[in-house]
Amino acid sequence: MSGSFRFLDDVAVADAAFEACGDSPSELFAAASRALIETMVNPDTVSVEWRRAIVLEEADLADLLFEWLSRIVYEKDAAGVVFHDATATVTHAQPGGPWRLAGEMSGAPVDPQRQELHADVKAITKHLYDVREQDGRWKARVVIDV
Repeated sequence: MSGSFRFLDDVAVADAAFEACGDSPSELFAAASRALIETMVNPDTVSVEWRRAIVLEEADLADLLFEWLSRIVYEKDAAGVVFHDATATVTHAQPGGPWRLAGEMSGAPVDPQRQELHADVKAITKHLYDVREQDGRWKARVVIDV
């Protein structure tokens, strides 16, 4: 089974929120990335002219997801791009050791003439933020400041 997400319209009035899940941390990150990207733009309208490789490490999986999603928002602002895709491979070498992410973002400079733009995401918030494993599935709830 692949990762999935659903928007949570009743969680935050002035913000956007989603719940993502997957059978593995990598699937969870893929689903959360897709939800964040779709909050900003229709990814099918974005070509792949820009790429950025990212490597992150955090002691906690929740912190790693927060940093990854925040990095997507940062790259949007710093590089002036929107995304076609963002992929991440998440590993945990040993219990008590750090979580590692090797990821790549792809997209193109913002072009309202060619892209179906949605919300301008400002930040990932810690409001109601939650990441957990439940019954063999990984789940996250994320509220986005738009």
